[in-house]
Amino acid sequence: MTSQVTQMNEALLRSLTPSVLGILVRRGADFAAAEDAVQDALVEAVRVWPADPPRDAKGWLVTVAWRRFLDATRADAARRRREDLVDEEPAPGPAPAVDDTLQLYFLCAHPSLTPSSAVALTLRAVGGLTTRQIAQAYLVPEATMAQRISRAKRTVSGVRFDQPGEVATVLRVLYLVFNEGYSGDVDLAAEAIRLTRQLAAAIDHPEVAGLLALMLLHHARRAARTAPDDSLVPLAEQDRGRWDTESIAEGVEILQAALARDRLGEFQAQAAIAALHADAPTAEETDWVQIVEWYDELARLTDSPVVRLNRAVAVGEADGPRAGLAALVALDDSLPRHAAVAAYLHERDGDLATAARLYAEAAQKAPNLAERDHLTRQAARLNARRCR
Repeated sequence: MTSQVTQMNEALLRSLTPSVLGILVRRGADFAAAEDAVQDALVEAVRVWPADPPRDAKGWLVTVAWRRFLDATRADAARRRREDLVDEEPAPGPAPAVDDTLQLYFLCAHPSLTPSSAVALTLRAVGGLTTRQIAQAYLVPEATMAQRISRAKRTVSGVRFDQPGEVATVLRVLYLVFNEGYSGDVDLAAEAIRLTRQLAAAIDHPEVAGLLALMLLHHARRAARTAPDDSLVPLAEQDRGRWDTESIAEGVEILQAALARDRLGEFQAQAAIAALHADAPTAEETDWVQIVEWYDELARLTDSPVVRLNRAVAVGEADGPRAGLAALVALDDSLPRHAAVAAYLHERDGDLATAARLYAEAAQKAPNLAERDHLTRQAARLNARRCR
């Protein structure tokens, strides 16, 4: 029972973190000092709440965080000029209902931050994760992550809190979080879905809905992506009975509502492709012709060489491997996974020697161990077939 209470408290704390931080910033605290004070309040809540839970959790956090901010400010002689601002502590009571989550998203995705810093700051300030959890998720020392977060906080501390932000930047940061997947004791894919749901509740935007749909549709296939020995299972070979049908249904419903608004964006297009994969009862029944059409839309929206690489695979499925290889000709062969795509298309075209060579080449360039092992096994499989 105690562990259940602790888990409930942790979930509540993480959900309240952005609004508490926003309240402190609106009262006049700079972002870095406010974030430090909120983290102190969270630590105190973890210590106190199991034995003495508050009636108004948000109000309790605001009061404790504000007091910590006052203590830190008054102790710093260099900040005496702020005393006029903080002399009067607001009376304890219910916290304002204003939701500052959206502004925090924009602040944490500020264009002056590097992508890695924006992700770390979003997980800390909006997600409520500890520095240790974020460091574990990104497989870096805690001290390194602490420095990264501190630099990011200093960068945005001078940014006016009421400045409008760029939704596309926020969405890119959330998608970066999602693609990190799972590491350490934090499931970043699930965390990204939680944060995107939160953003969708705060802003009515079809691309926010598109990203949420895309995440749900990709996450629905998670259980089928690896074998019991942790090796990768390609989409065509996955056991579709292990896909999460509830997440697929939710993702499709969200996507359909977004597409009906006729304001197509790249995340909606990606989600449409994922939905077509999810809709196919078997790999053979996949509507590759329609997938190629969606890749055409996506290429028009992004002009991304990675999108064109993925389109080549779809063309190879829809019109045959030689058509796919023809689509590859215009692309730079130094693109990530170019060799793997070429290997797959050459194998489907019957050129096993070239395919085996390219699989081995792709394995050397693989971004992670699981992908490298998968590509190495593909090369070995084809070499064994050739020797028979």
